[in-house]
Amino acid sequence: MSGSNLTRAALLFASLSLAGSAALAAPASPFAAMAGTWSGGGVVNTSDGQQERLRCRASYDVDGAGDQLRLNLTCASDSFRLELASDVEYRGGAIRGSWTEASHNASGTLSGRAAGDHVEAAARGDAFSANLSLTTHRGHQTVSIEPQGTSIRSVSLALNRR
Repeated sequence: MSGSNLTRAALLFASLSLAGSAALAAPASPFAAMAGTWSGGGVVNTSDGQQERLRCRASYDVDGAGDQLRLNLTCASDSFRLELASDVEYRGGAIRGSWTEASHNASGTLSGRAAGDHVEAAARGDAFSANLSLTTHRGHQTVSIEPQGTSIRSVSLALNRR
């Protein structure tokens, strides 16, 4: 699997992680439950049937009012490393934000909705798009990513609060 395809998958994961934070707390402070450090991993499945394991660590910084979130994410596999920064805001059930990944010169936007412990969102970039789904329950997140137009068929991840 190429490094650029893994980068795209990790970028989606990061965007989804940010989106998921909106679903964790009361509407007045949707990001509060995400503050802190998380870690975990998962599997990237490619259209040619190959799989590669991912390991990830995330740090979430939440503003005082709880409606702004800053993510710093590092993901690695056997063949690449990714360092991502992202900013997301929550307003009345809607989430939106942006992400950048300097080493691969990639950037894009995120938009979607949060309800209860579940998030559905879309991540978009110049040469990349994906649908994202995330569920958070008691310090555990499950993430499903379905990219379009890449050799990555799906990404499945699980993160736990550290």
